[in-house]
Amino acid sequence: MTYPATTGEFSAASGPDPRHERSAVIDLDAIRHNVRRLAAAASPAKVMAVVKADAYGHGAVPVARAALQAGASWLGVAHISEALALRAAGIDAPLLAWLHTTDSNFGAAVAAGVDIGCSGWELERIVAAAREQERPARIHLKVDTGLGRNGATPETWDRLVGEAVEYQDQGLLRVVGIFSHLAVADEPERPETDQQVAAFREALAIAEDAGVDLEVRHLANTPATLSRPDTHFDLVRVGLGIYGLSPFDGTTSAELGLRPAMTLRTLVSQCKAVPAGQGVSYGLHYRTREASTLALIPMGYADGVPRVATGGPVRIAGKTYPVVGRIAMDQMVIDLGPETSGAGLQGTEAELFGSGADGGPTADDWARAAGTINYEVVTRISPRVPRRFINEDQPADNSQGLAGVPGKAGAA
Repeated sequence: MTYPATTGEFSAASGPDPRHERSAVIDLDAIRHNVRRLAAAASPAKVMAVVKADAYGHGAVPVARAALQAGASWLGVAHISEALALRAAGIDAPLLAWLHTTDSNFGAAVAAGVDIGCSGWELERIVAAAREQERPARIHLKVDTGLGRNGATPETWDRLVGEAVEYQDQGLLRVVGIFSHLAVADEPERPETDQQVAAFREALAIAEDAGVDLEVRHLANTPATLSRPDTHFDLVRVGLGIYGLSPFDGTTSAELGLRPAMTLRTLVSQCKAVPAGQGVSYGLHYRTREASTLALIPMGYADGVPRVATGGPVRIAGKTYPVVGRIAMDQMVIDLGPETSGAGLQGTEAELFGSGADGGPTADDWARAAGTINYEVVTRISPRVPRRFINEDQPADNSQGLAGVPGKAGAA
């Protein structure tokens, strides 16, 4: 199904703009601010803005453009199809895609100048694509330093490097980079990051001994960018941070100098007075303790709100209320209490989460209610919720403080 407001096909002649009744509002100035903040932390390393999964639900093309405006040198995605969508939008910045299957379109990636992550099994397919396209592929070899997902194992690394060098000598590819991914950088006190850094350095030494002339070496994610300068190398890959969310338990976005970019909001659908003992939503697991007023919020799990997040906060008219009863597919309910009549609240804006700058609810609050992480809360907001982009023009931004970073030397 196509949602016109999402695809940009909405015409005012067809009636009220559906983005007014519910939307995820994306502040592109916040994206630019966060990229500058992370670039300051990473310097002199360059920044790769990770815009996979439709930029964590924020909109890949507008976010990519904003990140590049703010100084990101590279873009990163998981799938080749995501990379091709960016190229189709006219984005020609260096771009890496790293997660593949046997049906991935390596030929299209080579033709579009997309760098390809290679764990080993893909190498022959990439070379075949380069021959077909009659141009060398650009690859980044990935080594598994301890996360246990994709990447060559230490036992197969030497062979992979050797084979890649042979194909490079034949003019079929260029080994642009070597990379790995950290498992516990969001827990700076854990020793496994030190072990992964050591393993990464060993892998680099093997490649350099084999004659590989690298353009970029990259290991750091957002938490490592903010807390482990020894992981920065030539390039950092930042995802969560550019959306203004904190990767650290107990440290807020504001303490890291980041600004959440997504505000999820809708309009109150209905308010009604109910007696004491009124059951609410499927299963009737919640009942009012006294005569009260219920407000219906027209968003649910079809919009990406976690069904399990009963108790998640919703702000109306400057006051925050918890969701009561089960969250349904399209709607949820809040109990306004006996002292609020609900008169005049129908059609009032209801904010599920936003920047939190004014004490309002945040994605972290919803993550706690759902027993999950802030990454998931923003990424799961569905295409049924139109994205509305604000601050598309680039203003000046000079705030790049380092206060509050766990483990950061000189942090306040």
